[in-house]
Amino acid sequence: MRPLAPRILVFDSGVGGLSIARAIWQQLPRARLLYLADNAHFPYGDQPDQAVISRCLTLVQGLLAQQPADMVVIGCNTASTLVLPALRAAVKLPVVGVVPAIKPAAALSRNHRLGLLATPATVRRPYLDQLIREFSPDCDWVRVGSSALVQLVEDSLESGTVNAATLARITEPLRQGEVDTVVLGCTHFPLIQAALAATMGPEVVWVDSGEAIARRVVSLMDNPGLGGLSGEARAKMADHQLFFTAAPPKGLGVWLQRHSVGDAGVTGYWGG
Repeated sequence: MRPLAPRILVFDSGVGGLSIARAIWQQLPRARLLYLADNAHFPYGDQPDQAVISRCLTLVQGLLAQQPADMVVIGCNTASTLVLPALRAAVKLPVVGVVPAIKPAAALSRNHRLGLLATPATVRRPYLDQLIREFSPDCDWVRVGSSALVQLVEDSLESGTVNAATLARITEPLRQGEVDTVVLGCTHFPLIQAALAATMGPEVVWVDSGEAIARRVVSLMDNPGLGGLSGEARAKMADHQLFFTAAPPKGLGVWLQRHSVGDAGVTGYWGG
């Protein structure tokens, strides 16, 4: 039976997964969201693969032992490519990962020239080459891997603004490539999509994985593995809780209010 108020853990190395959490909450307004940001080790793209796998398993299993959930969503492209099979085996819950939206973007493009904005780690991974070969063999891609853009998003939580000149510099290869569709291949980037659109112009279509991930979560609500929490346990749970492994970003509360992510608040520190 589908839980009336499913509890969903969304996990990322920073605030990027909030774009996924927001999309889930918009489609499942009764859901109670746990958000875990491992910002003490942000960004994962700069860490060795095995270190990311070990870190994710330790943190997620540790938090679930104290804060049970019905489902886990990995709101990070890097972590999804590395830890998904191991995490599914470890937690015995439905686990959903993030994949760059190559297929839907290719279907939307009019001139078959597309851009990908992602982290350097995502841009160079072989699985991305496989996705492009499988779903867009007749398209030309301009790949931009930028750690600076990820940090820019984190910084924008406090300031509420994004430096237009910096955005213009980072996205210049996309303009030079005359792309008409851009995949946001990092969950941070939908948080500044309006600023990106202002930089690139109204003719460019932006595609991210948020809505697709939210639909996948909804489709799994009838999974037999869900609903293991007792009614009494659910009644005691707060609506939404956010945990960080280091000091949370300044301006986070303002961002949550601005984007109407339910009645969320920072619960505290989680060290695993």
